[in-house]
Amino acid sequence: MTQRRPQAFRLDDPHVIVADDEKERTPRGSVRVVPEPGNFDLPVPVAAALPAPRGFPWGTVFWSALGGLVVLGLGLGVTRLIEDLYARAETLGMLGTALAAGAALALVVIGAKETIALLRLGTIEKLRRRAEATLVSDDRDEARAIVRALREALGATPALAHARAALERNLTEIIDGRDLLHIAERQLMAPLDRSASQIVARAATRVSIVTAVSPRAAVDMLFVGVAALGMIRRLAALYGGRPGFLGLMRLTRHIVSHLALTGGMAAGDSLIQQMLGHGVAAKLSARLGEGVLNGLLTARLGLAAIEVARPLPFAALPAPKLSDIAGDLMRRRSEDAAEKSLPAD
Repeated sequence: MTQRRPQAFRLDDPHVIVADDEKERTPRGSVRVVPEPGNFDLPVPVAAALPAPRGFPWGTVFWSALGGLVVLGLGLGVTRLIEDLYARAETLGMLGTALAAGAALALVVIGAKETIALLRLGTIEKLRRRAEATLVSDDRDEARAIVRALREALGATPALAHARAALERNLTEIIDGRDLLHIAERQLMAPLDRSASQIVARAATRVSIVTAVSPRAAVDMLFVGVAALGMIRRLAALYGGRPGFLGLMRLTRHIVSHLALTGGMAAGDSLIQQMLGHGVAAKLSARLGEGVLNGLLTARLGLAAIEVARPLPFAALPAPKLSDIAGDLMRRRSEDAAEKSLPAD
């Protein structure tokens, strides 16, 4: 291939002639431009696999029918009870009717609250998915809509009032959608992430202490379960979720699924691997070592809960690590073991 010296010319210059072949003759004094074919290795588009056809949802029909029968049975039982109360005494019947009405009203209110909480969690999940897609597409209008929805979802957090006001000014100043989401993450998510790390650290410390001094495994399991659910609820409320009972169960299921996809509770955590590999738990007493491990696993669960409950993915900010949260936990447990091993005066 022949090397040509670089030249400068105007595209609308009449002396510039585009020739398909270098051997083609051109008038004297003209500039000949020969286009060179590009050699690009473009990826071959692959058609997305079609989803497998789903059959008739017999499982859904079964559970719906069974639930309907249970509700009808409960209704008939309450009706018969009120009729029996009226048969015995009118006062008892009126009392039973009032109690049934109060229970029905409370059930309706609880159902409405659970529905609102589920819708709120669904909004947070949709925001995260939309943000993940916008970080790739760099859509400015979509990023602005996401930021406005995020400000509304976090409107009940007084500590973010200044950050929300500053972010409102950036909506018209930032051109790129990806940069706008990065700014929103730094201004709104950074203080929430610090509070979330503190919540996880406190829960891990409590689990470590209680399981280290508890005499029975059943008590350990019960306390760990209650502490984990309380931690998940506080994290979801911190990020604007505020789940009810059904929402908490749904969020817990998503967190367990996230842990399964990311390699389990401890498979990918270098801190736990280092602790087990170097026998740190063996150097401590048996109960202290068990408490440290339970605390570390609780912290790992908390980190997964942060990623699931967070309305924005980690892009501009680094995700919290297990070593950042649980480093102080191991140090405290080691100091306690050292103090207990000292001979008494």
